[in-house]
Amino acid sequence: MSCCAPGAEMTLDIADAASASPSSDEIRLASRNLGGDIHQTELSVPAVHCGACIQTIEAALAKIENVDSARVNLSTKRVTVRWHGGRVPPFFAVLGRLGYQAHLFDPETHEKDKALSELIRAVAVAGFAAGNIMLLSVSVWSGAEGPTRDLFHWLSALIAIPALVFAGAIYFRSAANALRHGRMNMDVPIAVGVSLAYAMSLYETVTHGEHA
Repeated sequence: MSCCAPGAEMTLDIADAASASPSSDEIRLASRNLGGDIHQTELSVPAVHCGACIQTIEAALAKIENVDSARVNLSTKRVTVRWHGGRVPPFFAVLGRLGYQAHLFDPETHEKDKALSELIRAVAVAGFAAGNIMLLSVSVWSGAEGPTRDLFHWLSALIAIPALVFAGAIYFRSAANALRHGRMNMDVPIAVGVSLAYAMSLYETVTHGEHA
């Protein structure tokens, strides 16, 4: 199981990879010469978010001709690549095929983690929905029956929609991106499980089930 970008907006289309990537001259200028025809290039890959991402990226880059090593720093979301030779290895094309957007790291630019901001908003929406559903569930657990119980179940189902659509979108996009690139990642079972749980709960609500 491998990992991938948390959102579709962070994924490069393979057809656009070449045009979106910096030129060989730009990569060479941004690289450090370590001597002996060895260069070190720092890449920023915002989509890195777990150990599987690290393994996937390092393994793929290490297979490129003239690449000596590739190391991923999860906390800074940076990839350090050491390479040799006169021809710049196709870092960006390989990462693009894996579903990772990358760009040259600029130490003078203070990059904002867009994924973190989206996760915070998602947690806020999910927390709001969970809190309200718990309040409605108290009445059901206290012995509400018949139409009253069904009403609370329907209200809970409606409140859960924003959590499923907005907060869950991060996992759905990540799962779709992984499957589109022929891989499984940890978000695929999460997306499937959440969808099945909501579908089952909605079915129980429609059929007036006791435990919707």
